[in-house]
Amino acid sequence: MREPIVIAHRGASGYRPEHTLASYRLAIALGADYVEPDLVSTRDGVLVARHEAEIGRTTDVARRAEFAGRLTTKEVDGRAATGWFVDDFTLAELKTLRVVERLPALRPRNARWDGRYDVPTFEEILGLVAAESERLGRPIGVYPETKHPAYFAELGLGLEEPLLEALARHGSGGPDAPVFVQSFDPVSLQWLRSRTGLPLVQLVGATGLPHDQRDLVTSTGLRRVAAWADAVGVEKDLVLPRHPTTGTLGDPTDLVADAHAAGLLVHVWTMRDEHDSVEETQAFLDAGVDGLFTDQPDTTLEARRRYASGIRIHAAM
Repeated sequence: MREPIVIAHRGASGYRPEHTLASYRLAIALGADYVEPDLVSTRDGVLVARHEAEIGRTTDVARRAEFAGRLTTKEVDGRAATGWFVDDFTLAELKTLRVVERLPALRPRNARWDGRYDVPTFEEILGLVAAESERLGRPIGVYPETKHPAYFAELGLGLEEPLLEALARHGSGGPDAPVFVQSFDPVSLQWLRSRTGLPLVQLVGATGLPHDQRDLVTSTGLRRVAAWADAVGVEKDLVLPRHPTTGTLGDPTDLVADAHAAGLLVHVWTMRDEHDSVEETQAFLDAGVDGLFTDQPDTTLEARRRYASGIRIHAAM
């Protein structure tokens, strides 16, 4: 069987501010199989990597007086959000901003990199991946997500077509390319399915809002998903639930077996050193997952190496 893949979640985001070229470059250096950018669109239709449409928590825009007037409230995926939104900025304007750590309380060491990096375009990420693949002599995959696709479609800034065009320009548009395209939105994936043979991934969270689609990971739901996707990317509690008081891992659910029966791969998110261990990662490998999103690729790769070598250290169950 193919070895489960290790996907660098927004790059090596446990070590550098997420969605920066530095974060992606470090993830590649640490050995990640894939790097994952969340894609949103600027006002002039350029795909860039940000966690969400609102950029106040991930850039220094709140401290930039020239953009104070763009503070606003918008509805995104059915919820009101106040801040600065990527679709109100041209790429040239966005490039004047500098990235900051999104979770400084959790990752204070990442905050030392605040102000050093700009917001990368999808094209820049693809260029980095291509250059590093050639330099290192190994294929490095890319695992983009269409973020808030319905929101951007309503603005006339659809994400799917420019995503496919960018991949094609970099020779990654064919079904054998090391690419997965993911989304929480089935409509986005269904549009993509009608236009590409690239593997697609239906994302499903464990907690509901704003995408309460847990019915998609029932045995019946997974058979439906197989009509438009090749894999499910699921929050890890859906595979190995935690005890609500002790925090220990429970028995595996039927999700992996049901997904495999429907012909779907299972990728889980997100492994983090702050919460997880090598032993816990191995528990997910024991559960049969086909890929793991991680903020610390080196930790997850070490867990996979030990597992493949037959060194099993089970997390407390």
